[in-house]
This record gives sequence, C-alpha cells and structure tokens, in this order.
Amino acid sequence: MSTEPDMNAVVGTHDILLLTLDTLRFDVADELARAGRTPHLARLLPDGGWERRHAPGSFTYASHLAMLAGFLPTPAAPGPHPRLFAAAFPGSVSTAPRTWTFDTPDLASGLAGAGYHTACVGGTGFFNRRSAVGSVIPDMFAESHWEESFGVADPRSFENQVARAVRIAGERPADQPLFLLLNASALHQPNWFHLPGATPGDGDTPESHAAALEYVDRHLPPLLAAMSARRPCFAIVCSDHGTAYGEDGYTGHRIGHETVWTVPYTHAFLPRGRTAPVHAEEATP
Repeated sequence: MSTEPDMNAVVGTHDILLLTLDTLRFDVADELARAGRTPHLARLLPDGGWERRHAPGSFTYASHLAMLAGFLPTPAAPGPHPRLFAAAFPGSVSTAPRTWTFDTPDLASGLAGAGYHTACVGGTGFFNRRSAVGSVIPDMFAESHWEESFGVADPRSFENQVARAVRIAGERPADQPLFLLLNASALHQPNWFHLPGATPGDGDTPESHAAALEYVDRHLPPLLAAMSARRPCFAIVCSDHGTAYGEDGYTGHRIGHETVWTVPYTHAFLPRGRTAPVHAEEATP
C-alpha cells in the first residue's frame, strides 16, 4: 500500500494540524528520537524515524508561504515527489491523483472553501501583525493569534501556544472540521534558557537547541488530544528550515547551508479519541 494517503479522502473527514517546529534541524531531531529523548514526538514517527527532507525556504516567511501553497518539505531524494496538497496550476509534475488540489492562492482559503474553519497560532515575528509583512500569513486564516507569550523570547512559549490551540479546538462546533497551523517558536533563537544551568553569556548551541526540542515534546500531548477529540485528525509535523551554529563559519539561517536546508518531517493519522497515532501506510484514506 502507498505510504502517501489519499488526501481527497482526508479533506472533509479529518481535522488537519500543521505543526511547524520553527528552525528545528534534522540532525538534532534525529539524534534525540534515536536516543529516546522525545517520546511523544516519536509516537508520530514511522519505524524509520524522522524523514529527511529539504525545506522549501531558508527562513520562516519564505518557507511558510511555500508550504501554504502546498509545497511542504520535499523528500531528500530524486523526484518528482507527489504532494499532499497543491494549488491548481498547469504543468505541475508533483500533483498526483491522491493530491488534494485547490483553486485559491493558499491552502487555508482552499480548505475554508471546503467547509473548514481555519486558525493560526503564531510564534515567530512573521505572525505578530506588528507590520504589514507580519500580517500576510495571519491574514490567510479566519482567526489568528499571537502574543508576547507565544514569541521566541518566552521560555514557556510552546505551552502557552498549546493552551490557546486547545481552546480554539474546544470552541469549534462539532460538525465543522478545523485546519490549525501552529508555528512553534521555542527552537528559534534565543533558546539558551531551555538548557539547565545555561546563562545568557553561554548563548545558543546545538545542546540548547536539543533542550528546546525536549521542552516542546513534554508539552505536545494536550495539542494532539485536542485535535483528535472531535473527529480523526491528520497531523503534519515538520520544520520550516534549520539553522547553523558555527558550521563552516555560518551562524543562523536564510543561507544555503546543509544545516538550514535539511529538515525533519513526518505525518500521521490521529484516530478520534485515541492517543496512539496511525501512520500513513496503516491508514484507510
């Protein structure tokens, strides 16, 4: 059986969660999963662990615009690779029979046209509505949320974001499916405060990046439970880009470096009212 689900059967029957773990590097995610340090995320992974993919952009804004046009991170192997979602346009070689296509400019408005309520819980500055560019992505959604406690500088950002997402899911009518984007900011710099004993002078490191991922993992279960409480949920969990911590002299992202372009990806089905996910190869759609 194909490991790619038929999204034409998923859309309309499932809630859809797009959880972007902003700035998460593949190597860090993979190492922690193999070491058993992210047990809740591990339940969303197939037997082979995180899938190695290439990001569609090297920083948050570019990558999210691409993902919301249907260009999720691409498998790191020769393609073409069929996509889950695709904006309809002539000549697309990655649109396949199992791809759900939409005629609008972005996935959120396409799903809204299919009856979904669309909601965004932002994290990084491109979601904060403090500028025109910080309003582009939130404007795609029927409702959007951002506050200081969701941002990169708050040590409790992810648990605050999850609490808001749980509230959003709980307030929706039972007969209306939900598309939720949660842009988790905890991995983004600064992340030094997630490493026990670290000080501002220590700065951000791969170790504090890993500690931030462990923090996200600890607070993930309420989000998954809320998104599968009303109907089954199709969850996509991935990074939008990675970041460099001094490799080859590079620091940060918005650069063409392996640490930035290579990202972790997974998707899984969350059956209604169950905590154990079902992976694509086991699912009916």
